[in-house]
Amino acid sequence: MTFTKRLREPIMRGEITCSVRIWRKPHVKVGGRYRLGSGFVEVKSIRQIALSDITPALARRSGFAGVVDLLKVAKHGAGENVYLIDFDYRAA
Repeated sequence: MTFTKRLREPIMRGEITCSVRIWRKPHVKVGGRYRLGSGFVEVKSIRQIALSDITPALARRSGFAGVVDLLKVAKHGAGENVYLIDFDYRAA
């Protein structure tokens, strides 16, 4: 699971604990650990949501200024399924 550069530090500080991704199918699994900096992100939950579930509050919680800002980054390839991923950052 990779993150845009501007989100990495806030994630490592614990300020961001979720991510919205638009994929064909999930690319992460619950309990999975994905390297970030000197530690890793551990996925706590993943659930499919509707595009309309992406609110300004969720966008800010994910580290973005708003919904449009989030959507510019969240879409990966030809995916159409929207996933909300909750995670914790663990220092090494």
